[in-house]
Amino acid sequence: QVQLVESGGGLVQAGGSLRLSCAASGVTFSINVMGWYRQVPGKQRERVATLTSGGSTNYADSVKGRFTISRDNDKNTVYLQMNSLKPEDTAVYVCHALSSRVYWGQGTQVTVSS
Repeated sequence: QVQLVESGGGLVQAGGSLRLSCAASGVTFSINVMGWYRQVPGKQRERVATLTSGGSTNYADSVKGRFTISRDNDKNTVYLQMNSLKPEDTAVYVCHALSSRVYWGQGTQVTVSS
């Protein structure tokens, strides 16, 4: 089992920055991929960024050049640095981890005001 706890969401003005954290606990050595999705009511969940255990990253086109995913292996934590935020980035950001199955965090709200 893997448990994921997100933090760092909040309210920010357009053009601002936020950093999200996702702390993993449990059977963390089994995790192959960690990343972030975002969910807006009435829309399909969107993959934002992923980071493999080998260090490969992948970003949605909508966030390339603005968001950066990184990790601290000692803390079993993945971060999402979000810069130049736009109102359309407003969503619940959910951390996920992939091992033998997919695990999801509870989500953290990010609201970007115009």
